[in-house]
Amino acid sequence: MTYVSGFLAPVPEGKKDVYIEKAKAGWPLFKEYGATSMVETWEEDVPDGKLTSFPLAVKREPGEKIVFSWITWPDKATCDACWASMETDPRWQVMMDMPFDGKRMVFGGFEQIVSL
Repeated sequence: MTYVSGFLAPVPEGKKDVYIEKAKAGWPLFKEYGATSMVETWEEDVPDGKLTSFPLAVKREPGEKIVFSWITWPDKATCDACWASMETDPRWQVMMDMPFDGKRMVFGGFEQIVSL
């Protein structure tokens, strides 16, 4: 069943276009390494929370928007092989200088359990 890599990242509002350019530049490599789709979304209605929330998860600062994104893979092995390639394939450099604080990015891998 499909495997999903999910991400949350706080991106400065003024760097939205740079973020989009980087995401588009990375897609051909993700696709080459087996990704079946990639979705990037920009915060529109993301409320602050008291105990948990997207803003709390990434420690959103004034002037930042949250990007919620995911990449789908045929399986976890394909995903893992792609991430491993980032250590050896120099073409990934296009993605390495992202326009946000990577220390506050939240990410993880998920096994799809329902698809309707």
